[in-house]
Amino acid sequence: MSASRGAHAPGDLGRRIAERRAALGLSQAELADLAGIDPGYLCYLEEHPASPTGETLLRVARALGTTSEGLLGGAADRPPGGGRPAATPGLETLTRAECLRLISPGGVGRVAFDDGTGPVVLPVNYRVQGEAVVFRTRYGGRLDEDLDTGLTGVEFKIAFEVDRIDDAQRTGWSVLVQGPAHHITEAELPEVSALGVEPWPGGDRELYIRVTIDRVTGRRIVIP
Repeated sequence: MSASRGAHAPGDLGRRIAERRAALGLSQAELADLAGIDPGYLCYLEEHPASPTGETLLRVARALGTTSEGLLGGAADRPPGGGRPAATPGLETLTRAECLRLISPGGVGRVAFDDGTGPVVLPVNYRVQGEAVVFRTRYGGRLDEDLDTGLTGVEFKIAFEVDRIDDAQRTGWSVLVQGPAHHITEAELPEVSALGVEPWPGGDRELYIRVTIDRVTGRRIVIP
């Protein structure tokens, strides 16, 4: 049996290759050259269910700075950052502008607040709108009731965190946003509904919450 056949869903390998290549800013031609494979075959790998040989998969993984296991999804259920740190890592403080640039594409972040019994951290899909972060949740859920003061003009101040860990390169960054959580009213709905926030859990999640970025800090692990 070849390296990518079996429990992995058709197309997963190609998707992971394409996403990793895009994250590194490589074209298909550049990656093919680094891996020593035909550009046409790389295109096929990314766009069709395929079963490359173990040697080919290893070449592509090395060119992408990752592992064959990573491309096959074998580490999908493991928390990131389980490997050893780099030999001489450093910690860089990020500017406000760099923090906003890093979180601007949107994705998954973590809402942190106190629900009255202690600290709570929940993941949400989000988008950035100017100097604010917007996410969706369901009416009557924890993020609705626990973040609603019940008083007009009075809002809870919460934290919102976004990070990225690169296990292969042993680098990463994290950005922390702090600000008031505002329940979007019906009158404000048109300005946020066009952002395209799509919660992965699905279901009826029609409540939008906007976190104004009062303070933002960030750090990045760098390798000299």
